[in-house]
Amino acid sequence: MIEAKDLTKKFDDIVAVDHINARIRDGYVFGLIGTNGAGKSTFLRMASGVLKPDGGSIRIDGEDIYENVKAKSRFFYISDDQYFFANATPEEMQKYYRILYPKYDTQRFYRLLESFDLDKRRKIGTFSKGMKKQLSVILGICANTDYIFCDETFDGLDPVMRQAVKSLFANDMAERNLTPIIASHNLRELEDICDHVGLLHKGGILLSKDLDEMKLNIHKIQCVLRAGMKAEDLTGLDIAKTETRGSLLTLTVRGTREEIEDCMRSHEPLFFETIPLSLEEIFISETEVAGYDIKKLIL
Repeated sequence: MIEAKDLTKKFDDIVAVDHINARIRDGYVFGLIGTNGAGKSTFLRMASGVLKPDGGSIRIDGEDIYENVKAKSRFFYISDDQYFFANATPEEMQKYYRILYPKYDTQRFYRLLESFDLDKRRKIGTFSKGMKKQLSVILGICANTDYIFCDETFDGLDPVMRQAVKSLFANDMAERNLTPIIASHNLRELEDICDHVGLLHKGGILLSKDLDEMKLNIHKIQCVLRAGMKAEDLTGLDIAKTETRGSLLTLTVRGTREEIEDCMRSHEPLFFETIPLSLEEIFISETEVAGYDIKKLIL
């Protein structure tokens, strides 16, 4: 488990990370959401031991990470702006990482290169942005570490490649309990992969919850009420948001699905159905309670 306690980092007068507290459980996908400048990259750099915290701590299973070679061998960090040696080829980068990570799976590396149609002897400098992202993921997944830190890893990948990368993560989570930590400014990129999401804003965590927990306690209802009835007449419902289009009423309601549907039946609407909320809709509802407009925080 990775645990941050009052984690703080400043750059001159700028507080990039402000007293963050977070727990990242093994075997789950942790999504770190926030706009540019929210502190996502700084958090990952401290989690990977690249930066030293100015205050608080971040540890892997109780061990400090900064200047700890043993702890650093347990994760692979893919930065937003990937670094490769000048004039290096994928094959040469693999040989370098094989020295650093004793469990490196060379055979799998070559298999994945072929699957992603990447030439092992081509200069990486001639690769497109998306190809470099693919190579970074392949290099990282084959290191066989306990954790993989990804900073905007899906940015620059086409939809097919995004799904391929997510499948790689899912496979290794199932087979060897890999724990991915993925930072992104885009909620939609993480919607189908994350178990837990933390929303960063101005260096602090505004919200950190399990997705299943959020999904179980907030639902969207579409309904057509009887003549003369309005949303205000639906007593017993904790309605967070109401939208009306003609006779169709769309409600965002807090509570369990069973409680909400029982209450709707008691009011005898002409029609109603429960439909799933997107991750963005869930976060909008959660952050509005905290007094924030997520539409201004997340693109």
